Amino acid sequence: MSEERMADEVSRKIELAWLTAFYGGLLTDKQRQVLTLHCEEDLSLGEIAQEAGVSRQGVHDMLTRAAQRLFDMEEKLGMAARFQRMEDGLERCRTLLKEKRYDEAEGVIDTLIRLDQEENNGL
Repeated sequence: MSEERMADEVSRKIELAWLTAFYGGLLTDKQRQVLTLHCEEDLSLGEIAQEAGVSRQGVHDMLTRAAQRLFDMEEKLGMAARFQRMEDGLERCRTLLKEKRYDEAEGVIDTLIRLDQEENNGL
């Protein structure tokens, strides 16, 4: 496997683990188990099949369906992206406050509040 393909696979596993943190409760127990073994334990399909008591093809199908469901939920709800935007903004604000750039920090806070209100339709 090429370095680039390995990096893509690692990135995909990280993204799936991240999305599972937000939407994992909406997956079946078996899907969560298979995703955990795949993303966090880095087991092969064969190892997961043995652990989960299903065929290798069953693991592949389950991972494909679970991943698609996670990506669909993120596309519709955007919770993970929203969380990341807020976290990035707060980190930027913290940096500005440490540098005593209070006006800029206040601007970041105003932007985060505006984004939150837009995303929640003012609720």
